[in-house]
Amino acid sequence: MYILSPQQTAKADKATIKNKGITSVDLMETAATSCFKWLHNKLQGGNIQIHVFCGIGNNGGDGLVIARHLYKHNYKINCYIVNFSDIRTDEFKVNYNKIKEIGLTPIDIKSKNDFPEINADNIVIDAIFGNGLNRNPESFTKELIEYLNGKKAFTLAIDIPSGLFGDKSVTDPSAVLKSSHILTFQTLKLAFLLPENKDYVNTWEVLDIGLDQNFIKSLKPKTHYITKTDIIPLYKTRNKWDHKGTFGHSLIIGGSYGKMGAITLASRAALKIGSGLVSAYIPKCGYEILQISAPEVMVEVDTDSLLTYFNFKTNPTVIGIGPGMGTAEKTAQGFENFIKENKLPLVIDADGINLLSKNQLLLNHLPKNTILTPHPKELERLIGTWKNDYEKLEKVKEFSKKYAVIVVIKGAHTVTIQDENMYFNSTGNPALATGGSGDVLTGIITGLIAQGYKPLNAAIFGVYLHGKSADIAIPKTGYETFTASSIFEYLADAILEVSKEKET
Repeated sequence: MYILSPQQTAKADKATIKNKGITSVDLMETAATSCFKWLHNKLQGGNIQIHVFCGIGNNGGDGLVIARHLYKHNYKINCYIVNFSDIRTDEFKVNYNKIKEIGLTPIDIKSKNDFPEINADNIVIDAIFGNGLNRNPESFTKELIEYLNGKKAFTLAIDIPSGLFGDKSVTDPSAVLKSSHILTFQTLKLAFLLPENKDYVNTWEVLDIGLDQNFIKSLKPKTHYITKTDIIPLYKTRNKWDHKGTFGHSLIIGGSYGKMGAITLASRAALKIGSGLVSAYIPKCGYEILQISAPEVMVEVDTDSLLTYFNFKTNPTVIGIGPGMGTAEKTAQGFENFIKENKLPLVIDADGINLLSKNQLLLNHLPKNTILTPHPKELERLIGTWKNDYEKLEKVKEFSKKYAVIVVIKGAHTVTIQDENMYFNSTGNPALATGGSGDVLTGIITGLIAQGYKPLNAAIFGVYLHGKSADIAIPKTGYETFTASSIFEYLADAILEVSKEKET
């Protein structure tokens, strides 16, 4: 699924109106009616007080259409016009007249004295400001948003919570509506996926309003939201003539005294995802641990308690490096030598990233399309601090382009970045916020590259499966008892869900 900027969305609206021979009022009717149908399906005519707050632009026009349908279906409804300006869009005016024609007269709000009483069991529909907002709500409009935020009513935002910008950071947190749920049109908003907006965005649904898909594709959007539909074409099927050599050889390098769990998890993950062969290069102290924990994994050893020489004899297809490796001086020197000499595809995680951060000249020696998988703190060490999530994304895009690498920023909506392209993941949940889950992801991505997946596809697919495993697990494990090892138990289910769709 594409994620469009407010400007791209406006262009798609205009193109749809032109290409389909409809009016902007027709498009508004389609969009807002889809919101009404969603709500009507949930409420089934229930005796619930609904408050619809409409601005005076097109988002307000959406609200008027919703209010009209609710009224015609005999819901208990109050409709309010938030009069923050004398300027109204033509679409708003048309729907304002339509709602008055059926006998529902909207109530004007011109000051805080006009705010209605709202109870916890009411529903609030927010249609004050839309996706094109470019400045903070002020005066009584801001006070209204603060007032609504202070209530415990269910708040349904239409397209985007009022006061939230579609393409830049919030500068006045008190002027943004805290939505319970969002019904957005055609594509997601980037703002919904950024941690800095967690107070305003809870859950959402994307409603298809029939925008011209060919035109949207012609815009060549560079921001994507990855769902199962996007993943299915990436999956590589197997045939009866395949053998273990077909699926490559993963080498996982890492571990140090007391941190052998990380390299064990990464090695098992490469194996579990289907790498034909998996070897681990570890300190000697972890030999028995890994051989017992993962008997299918071959092992080579370095010095007793840490990695020093990086003199493996294995001939791998791809190398995953960093989990549990530590940053000791001897390890750092051996890592530097390895990076300067290596020509194989790389997946770098954890202490591998930390060592790169300390010696950034090594970034120039990374093979093209090397994958880095930092958590936020590791990313900060790598690219420096950022003022907000938008700046963070821009800095990572610049970093990716400069060094020709792929960066996977782990988080609630893990995002894979290559040059200007961003791929936000749709799977996963807080259960993955547990030690070792990142090591498993490193192994999964490494194992996919071993099988012939292109690095970008391996990163996108690996992140999806990693998150999907946790989604499948939660009804059985809950959040608290889920561990990194739980991913192995449910990874097969995640793969089967994709492979079955591929076969149909």
